[in-house]
Amino acid sequence: MRVARRQLALAAALAFVGSTSASAAETVKIGAALSTTGAAAVYGATQRNGILLAADEINRSGELSGVKLEVLVEDDGSSKEQGINVFQRFINRDRVSVILGPTLSTTATAADPLAQAARVPVLAVSNTSPKGITDIGNYIWRVSLTEQQVIPGALRRAKDRLDFKTAAVLFGNDDVFTKAGYDVMKKALDDLGVKTLGTQTFAKPDRDYNAQLTALKALGPDILLVSALADNASAIAIQARQLGYKGPIMGGNGFNSPAFIKNAGTAAEGVLVGTSWNSASPDLSNQRFIAAMRAKGVDPDQFAAQAYTGVYVIAEAIKLAGNKGGRGDIVAGLAKVKDLPTPLGRFSFTASRDGQHEPALQEAKGGKFVIVQ
Repeated sequence: MRVARRQLALAAALAFVGSTSASAAETVKIGAALSTTGAAAVYGATQRNGILLAADEINRSGELSGVKLEVLVEDDGSSKEQGINVFQRFINRDRVSVILGPTLSTTATAADPLAQAARVPVLAVSNTSPKGITDIGNYIWRVSLTEQQVIPGALRRAKDRLDFKTAAVLFGNDDVFTKAGYDVMKKALDDLGVKTLGTQTFAKPDRDYNAQLTALKALGPDILLVSALADNASAIAIQARQLGYKGPIMGGNGFNSPAFIKNAGTAAEGVLVGTSWNSASPDLSNQRFIAAMRAKGVDPDQFAAQAYTGVYVIAEAIKLAGNKGGRGDIVAGLAKVKDLPTPLGRFSFTASRDGQHEPALQEAKGGKFVIVQ
């Protein structure tokens, strides 16, 4: 009898160990490398909100049939060096199955090759540089539309509305994203037959843009195009208005943050921006996302929508891989994602592993962004 009891106890212990192992195997770790400090901190904070909301929704829904998502958030510091360190920890220490981020394209060009070499999938949720991201390798995927996918259509819509014939351009020359934005802007202007009267540059640490803006204003452009991160963008808009420039201003993807409107104040009024997220879309996925974010006291923006979508894309990949969350499984699943309902619209990947959905044009109006119909 005593032997039987010992055998039952041993069987129970083995069963407990087995269930613990199974539980661990069902946890899929997602590393989120986000700029919560530094030049891109305004983006990283809202990305974090979107990622954590999506993971919580998916875990509570049980749609992954027992698979649990665990999100590890680390600050990439808006820098290449810190981004590299974060990726190394995710890959080697935390053994994550997939990495979301980093926030900036400049950081991605330095950190993503580490993941590619280690065969760890990366899903970019805000890298918009047309070159240098997904061409790093087959483990690098992207939710965010490139500037090349957004700016030309947005600029065309703006031209239809404002009928401008000439333009001046100001861009940051020390960041992959802002330099790529300029390249796309210049080509889009040329394609539309809009004459570029002049171009000026600045660097991220700069806070005084009066010399550049004075030179561009003197040329009398019909519109001012700016490729800048939000921190620089707000100061540029303020100084342009202080110098008496009354024409329209159109920004690149870096302007897509409520922080730009908040920091620029009245100078933000009327600024146009191409966007990957149509906030006015009546689509059910979008309306649910907005309601869920606001229920948490957060006013969502494009960066939150893209980050939120990134987690749902990962969940879909896991499902399409037979509810397997290994690194190779997720890559295989990502290749099958097609027409997934998201706040961004029906989401698919292109053959080059870039995101594909419809962009829009928005305007800063009354302290918030509104979609230009």
